Formats: sequence, C-alpha cells, structure tokens
Amino acid sequence: MSGAPCRLLALDTATENCSAALYLDGVLRMVSHVSPRDHSARLLGMVDSLLRGAELALADVEAIAFGRGPGGFTGVRIAASVAQGLALGAARGLVAVSDLQALAWRAWAEHGWPRVLVAMDARMGELYVAACEFDGDGRLMDAGEERLLAPEVLEVPPGTWWGAGPGWAAHPGALAAAAARLADCDASLFPDAGAVATLAVARLAGGEVPIDPADIAPVYLRDRVATPRRSA
Repeated sequence: MSGAPCRLLALDTATENCSAALYLDGVLRMVSHVSPRDHSARLLGMVDSLLRGAELALADVEAIAFGRGPGGFTGVRIAASVAQGLALGAARGLVAVSDLQALAWRAWAEHGWPRVLVAMDARMGELYVAACEFDGDGRLMDAGEERLLAPEVLEVPPGTWWGAGPGWAAHPGALAAAAARLADCDASLFPDAGAVATLAVARLAGGEVPIDPADIAPVYLRDRVATPRRSA
C-alpha cells in the first residue's frame, strides 16, 4: 500500500475506555464506552456498528490499527488479539500505535498543547509515562521513552509542559511537586481509537508499511521490571 489509506479501522482497549474508529477519506467516526471489565464483549459490536453505518465490509478496510499499550494487561491483549484476528481474516496489515502517544495526541487535539507529559496509572503504585511534542498541525515531532516508574520520581522536562492522563489523578500527593511545574493538566483524558487512527494514518502517509499480523508485539513495560514495586 502506498501513501495513507483511505479506509482504516482502529481499536483501543488499553484503559477503561473501550473504543473503535473508522477513518474514511479524511473523516473519522468513533464509538466508545467507558467500562472497566466488558471490553471483550463490546469491541466486535462496535466494529460491526461502524462498518454497517458506513456500508462497508471488513474486506473494504485497507489497514487496521490498534493501541499496543502500555495499559491494563488484559485490555492490551484484547485489542491486540482482536486486531490480529480481523487482520488475518481480511488479509490486511496492522499498525501498532502507542497508547501513551495516543493520549498525548488527544491533549493536543482538545487543548492545543504542544508538549504533553502523559501519565497513566500502572497499578502497583506505579505510572506509565512519556513526554510527547507536536507541531502546530498535530504531527508528532518527538516522543520520549516510555517508562514505568514510581510517581514520586517523575520529573517534568525543562521548558513549558502540560499534563494529561488519569495517572495525574491517581497519585495526587506523590505527584504534587511535578504537577506544580505544569502549565495545566487534564487528568480526565484517556487514549482512544480516534487518536490511534489519526496517528496510524499519519505514519502510513509517511511511508510506513503495515506489519504482518503474525508479527504484532503488545507493549506492557512491566515485563522489563524484575521485581515490581510494592505499594505501601
């Protein structure tokens, strides 16, 4: 496939927000539902609803994107496995998109913030964090390393930064010093399939080739930690 696809399906279930999106010729349609436990029961229905509403079959989609984590272990696996199954069935390639970058893009889209420090609750007294920078058109210019860390050691990079993500509300005491360095913060934002679709389309337009469904690799981050930090 050359250039950006005209028809792309996107899925995200890495957090409490279960969502699916369909990108059609520059128009984005999305359905979402915030619920902590029934993503597997809802996701395929969302996909079916989007395709029916656009009068498309899955075979009409040119690529499938999914939020590859980090996030809830079960949620990340649901999006990855459903995307893999759909891609295999339709003989389409996949685009794996960082949920932290998707969350940061939402902060840019809703608030216009160009430098976003995202934080998502990783449970066990830890956070998933990343620092992302966007240009005036919402193109991701720089994405810092995705890290798993204790909230009390989070530092805001030099310069003016904004915060986004539920991690900022999950540990208000431990994050007080870091939060005081932010220009503003929106802890209500979650990543969603619309952001996943937007970032995937931009990458494909830049020449990225979708990966084979057999080669997907969800990102959990906690796998890199020998001994998880215990909460007090």
